[in-house]
Amino acid sequence: MKHVIIGTGPAGVIAAETLRKRMPDASITLLGDEPEPPYSRMAIPYHLIGNVTEHGTYLRKTEGHFAKQNIELLQKRAISISPNASQVTMDDGQILTFDKLLLATGSTPTRPPIAGMDLAGVVNCWTLADARKIIAGCQAGDDVVLMGAGFIGCIILEALARRGVNLTVVEMENRMVPRMMDEQSGTLLKQWCESKGVTVLTSTRVRAVTEENTSPTPTAAKPSGGLFDRFSGKKPTEEPAQQTSATGKLIIELEGREPMKVDLLISATGVRPNISLVDGVVDTSHGVLVNEYLQTNHTNIYAAGDIAEGKDFSTGGYSVQAIQPTAVEHGFIAAANMSEGAESLHRGSINMNVLDTMGLISSSFGLWEGADGGDSTTLDDPGRYRYINLQFQDDVLVGANTLGLTQHVGVLRGLIQSRMRLGKWKEKLMRDPSRMMEAYLAHRIP
Repeated sequence: MKHVIIGTGPAGVIAAETLRKRMPDASITLLGDEPEPPYSRMAIPYHLIGNVTEHGTYLRKTEGHFAKQNIELLQKRAISISPNASQVTMDDGQILTFDKLLLATGSTPTRPPIAGMDLAGVVNCWTLADARKIIAGCQAGDDVVLMGAGFIGCIILEALARRGVNLTVVEMENRMVPRMMDEQSGTLLKQWCESKGVTVLTSTRVRAVTEENTSPTPTAAKPSGGLFDRFSGKKPTEEPAQQTSATGKLIIELEGREPMKVDLLISATGVRPNISLVDGVVDTSHGVLVNEYLQTNHTNIYAAGDIAEGKDFSTGGYSVQAIQPTAVEHGFIAAANMSEGAESLHRGSINMNVLDTMGLISSSFGLWEGADGGDSTTLDDPGRYRYINLQFQDDVLVGANTLGLTQHVGVLRGLIQSRMRLGKWKEKLMRDPSRMMEAYLAHRIP
């Protein structure tokens, strides 16, 4: 049995390892188009502040891990798939045949259609290659704009601030993390970040990016690392002198505000499923459409992770959930169903986000914006940066949005995912949302 997995993120790696456990004699090929070993994008912020090296971002840190499991790791790019011939063609002309194929190509960053977004001083924060650009061009005292205060933007926000830059966050919505926090909690998070020295401009759009005149000038040798070395505890080492460096800055034009002159613009305006390889090959909508077994419309081709448009636990519909827990879950389920004689149903992923922004924890679960005809209750304590909003349908908790809650966050997910009927405890939670642990235990302990 020949298994080919395209994508070396969490979904692909988990699937490969699960297949090996289930099928000791199968041929398993893991295909990725980046030069580094499989790594976690969620670890990149920790790399930016020097908490981990590049090696520390790797999903499997043991040398030769995949070879020891007899998993062939190919660092090549797939350019076409033929379902009828069961073949994947590489950019170097190599052809892989498969009995079962898993699409786990993840997401790709989006960039808004704004003039100047292709300039050299504009970078994403999605790959290790991006991280190297940020480390090289983002030193203490530099002026940096982070465009986008969504989930990804807030993950890297703290890393940028800890590098000692003068950071301004620009978000076109009226609050931070608008796809996981309501107006009250998102505004409170903005106030928290501003109290930590970060400028946050909400309801603000970037109109254009231009570049000052840049005349290349010689640069002398300088200590490398900047704040990276301060956080790692290592002494700076001296880099060789560069031939030239651009002395100009970027000019960021903002709607209704004065232009800003910055050293670096980091774009974090969202991601989209990376379906270009399979568009027209399998059925797609926003992502690759899959059934309850994570199969596409071709029974020998599966999809998992950010690319898969699978069942949503809360709505019963289909959606893309570009979060690591879903990718891991998909990897296990897809591998089980690709194994001989095995069946594992995907019953739906729950919308779940937990975020640490400069020490303030925020979270959202399920239908956090509410259900039609449902009830809601709120605990709002802005002086302590504490906020809890619970959403009910009848006496079932269906969604939650919190800020500053460091305990019992998992209980909210448990209450939602179990679809537990709360009975009289609904009214108690309506009066005091902080009693969610009591409600959970009351229904779990006889």
